[in-house]
Amino acid sequence: MALLFSLLYLFLVAIKLLESGIKLAGAGAAEGIFNGVSNPFAGLAAGILATVLVQSSSVTTSTIVALVGSGTVSLEAAVPMILGANVGTTITNTLVSLGSVARRTEFRRAFAAATAHDFFNLLAVAVFLPIEMATGFLAKTATLIADKLPVGEAGGKLDSPIKGAVKAGAGVVKDGFESLGAGGALLTILLLVAGLGLILISLTTITRVMRKVMAGRAEQALNAAVRKSGLLAVAAGALITISVQSSSITTSLLVPLCASGVLSLENAFPLMLGANIGTTITAFLASLATDLEGLKIALVHMIFNTLSVSMVLPFAAVRRIPINMARGLAIAAVRSKLYVIGYVVVTFIFIPLIGILLF
Repeated sequence: MALLFSLLYLFLVAIKLLESGIKLAGAGAAEGIFNGVSNPFAGLAAGILATVLVQSSSVTTSTIVALVGSGTVSLEAAVPMILGANVGTTITNTLVSLGSVARRTEFRRAFAAATAHDFFNLLAVAVFLPIEMATGFLAKTATLIADKLPVGEAGGKLDSPIKGAVKAGAGVVKDGFESLGAGGALLTILLLVAGLGLILISLTTITRVMRKVMAGRAEQALNAAVRKSGLLAVAAGALITISVQSSSITTSLLVPLCASGVLSLENAFPLMLGANIGTTITAFLASLATDLEGLKIALVHMIFNTLSVSMVLPFAAVRRIPINMARGLAIAAVRSKLYVIGYVVVTFIFIPLIGILLF
């Protein structure tokens, strides 16, 4: 077990290094991306692209909260941006799944686990964006709730020891590169290579170790526990996300579990849904120390994610839609890696850029 926990820590550090590299690559590009955006489709695209660039939906939503609180962006214009942030944050676990690319069966499971979360968020946006454009439902509901809550009297920031430990580990690697004289583009490349390399090594080893540690009764017990109560699985996913303050880390942790066959995709899915709820807590707590408008947009994020989960979790037929879509894409990806490249580039870069340029 000590080896497994050590490998999981290395895996989390690798994800942090990958995120840092992507963030450096997009440094400055995300700044001002929301300025002057009023069209809902452009707002959605801006939310996706900004989150891809900063590699954190919490950072994006916190930025949006600040912009709305200061009056720079209206509440109505910010709602599609929040929806876009939900989509953009899923790119991390999709990249993590590439650590299994050399092993066909494991990669099929890993890629399906990664993209099931993507498809859920994309489908949720496809349902709620037209409703919001037609009725303003999310903004009105958030306004109704915000009017009954205290504003400016409280506020907080979650200090996660897990997040701190992971950040410290990644900082040691980054400081090592900088001490060797690396900076700018070279530092970005080194962080990306180190992150992907460590993900490949740790993911491969974790998969093998988990097969041994979780084989037999332990594996059956885990699947039975998650399958027994979808609500408990959602709660577990939310609590894990709150503890590490990142839905990307929670969903990325599920990738090796699914890749090794320890956890089925159907049983991992409610944990992913819980991660969507857990990721809203940080921005909500921070917004309690802002004005009324900042609180409203934080509530929009919470309401959207909670309603999305509640519309999917109770219905097996609905749950199967994103799962089947993910499995179909994973089968195609195993046949040709061009599907992987095309999916990532089109979903997270091409479509958002086109959306911003057109609208």
